[in-house]
Amino acid sequence: MLVFVDESGDSGTKGKPGSSDMFVITAVTFSDDRDAAECDQRISDLRYKCFHGRNMEFKFNKCCDDYRHEFLAEVSRFDFFYLAFGLDKKRLYGPGFDHKESFYKYSAKLLFEIAKPYLRNASVLIDRCGNREFRLQIETYLRSRINTDKEVIKKVKTEPSHSNNLLQLADMVCGAVARSLKTGRPDALRFRKLISHRELDVQIWPKV
Repeated sequence: MLVFVDESGDSGTKGKPGSSDMFVITAVTFSDDRDAAECDQRISDLRYKCFHGRNMEFKFNKCCDDYRHEFLAEVSRFDFFYLAFGLDKKRLYGPGFDHKESFYKYSAKLLFEIAKPYLRNASVLIDRCGNREFRLQIETYLRSRINTDKEVIKKVKTEPSHSNNLLQLADMVCGAVARSLKTGRPDALRFRKLISHRELDVQIWPKV
């Protein structure tokens, strides 16, 4: 099993200028290596079509809506699933959330508690170009899990997303989920609907 992890948002506290309202982390899973390879190839084809052969990266927050729609509509045909966890920072209280280390560790812990029932002998790949604090915390958490749940997670690696199409898939899926959680946007659910049949679980904390 292959698992690709990416995040959207930041650890900035509520009300801080430039801070996101939500922090979302997403795990995209493939049970079959062949399905992953076919999806990988399709993303390469899409890159050539969208970017006219230039070696550019699919990132949700940098793509136009037309590219977001085409990408998610195309990859939704492949046999992957995803889970996501979102922290609603507007409703967080307590001094622990003012510290990046605690913030990211807690987020990583809850994501993989949600994902654990769906994982077996998983190779987890994390975006090396993403937030460094997030990456270190999730690596630490998962490596501690390896020691006690060898059948769940086999190994943890990092890789730059610009060289891995399936990390770019995780970015685009995470971006679609994060967009869907923005209240007041008429198009909030537009992109998440395209991949809704690939969704295993999305949880928001604190719960309403």
